[in-house]
Amino acid sequence: MTASSGGALTGSDAAVLRQSGPGRTGPAGSVGPVAPTGGAPVSAGPTEADWAAAVAAVRELPADGRVLLICHVNPDGDALGSMLGFALGLRRLGVRRLQATFPGPPEVPEPLCGLPGLELLVPETEAESEPDLVICFDAASESRLGELAGRLAGKGTALVLDHHASNSGFGDVNLVDPAAAATSVLAEQLLDRLGVPLDAGIAECLYVALSTDTGSFRFDATTPAVHEMAARLLATGIRPGDISRRVFDSRPFGAVRLFGEVLGRARLEPGEAGGRGLVWTYATLDDLARHEQRPYVLEALIDPVRCTAEADVSCVVKQTAPDVWAVSLRSKGATDVSRVAVALGGGGHRLAAGFTGRGTVDEVVEGIRAQLRAGTMESGTDQPG
Repeated sequence: MTASSGGALTGSDAAVLRQSGPGRTGPAGSVGPVAPTGGAPVSAGPTEADWAAAVAAVRELPADGRVLLICHVNPDGDALGSMLGFALGLRRLGVRRLQATFPGPPEVPEPLCGLPGLELLVPETEAESEPDLVICFDAASESRLGELAGRLAGKGTALVLDHHASNSGFGDVNLVDPAAAATSVLAEQLLDRLGVPLDAGIAECLYVALSTDTGSFRFDATTPAVHEMAARLLATGIRPGDISRRVFDSRPFGAVRLFGEVLGRARLEPGEAGGRGLVWTYATLDDLARHEQRPYVLEALIDPVRCTAEADVSCVVKQTAPDVWAVSLRSKGATDVSRVAVALGGGGHRLAAGFTGRGTVDEVVEGIRAQLRAGTMESGTDQPG
């Protein structure tokens, strides 16, 4: 695996669940609770039986068992940090045949290139074809795993760790908790149940994951439990200032200029979202090429857009191929953007969601407007409350 250039920014219980519990039958991208035969709704969070099955899946691996860890395409801090932190924990547990991967180009965003455990990453083309255990991180649906989703259909147990309410319960064992601030919360809890103590390497990965998905502990998901977890991670001796500067506060000059150009074309539509306002902008492949930047730099673009005081909903539309766009949606609280994203084929949380759009940028944004209006009609609200 390579770094993107440009800057710094097993067992019997599992087998039973595989046959009768949360499995691969849930509708991809469904927004409501999913209750496969014999299992609790994903939105209710993991049961003790789920945790026991997850522990068994790891504990009952054969001595030469092969483990493949997968996170979603274009991995962010939570996806990559949770996966690598858990991988390091498995290594401490004595698992030796271990790989971590993600779909798409084998490039790690520069701000995440300091994460411990990167040596465990392999390109998807080199990933184990018949693992005994597959563990997926931070993916709400199989579609987020690209061609690697096929690994879930093999003979091995498929274990899913995630915190998206739209998760369809596609694993054999599902540790899905929409109340968790990040997937790293579930990763730390499972490591604890496995008896793996935190060390600085594991802690740094999980801290990056936790801090990125809580917006440096600024978002509403930042609960007392989040700070308690952060305290446990910091107690290992990791340096939060160094981590934050590397992950959040470093950007290549080309990206600064790119941001200025893209923010300059932002549009405010005060009448949308039931009169609460929509602000949006877009970035093209030509923009990236002109400023010699990699796509990862655009992930941070949603932050200055969402600061717009006159809009509850913010949106950044990022071109990934001709007529294909990765869309990031955010809400300040009055709008459920996960409902919009799920309706358009994606998923996420109430205040942060996304989907892949196709067509022109105007067609993609019009689809968002239509879903926002549909949501307003359903709620019976057409003015700010």
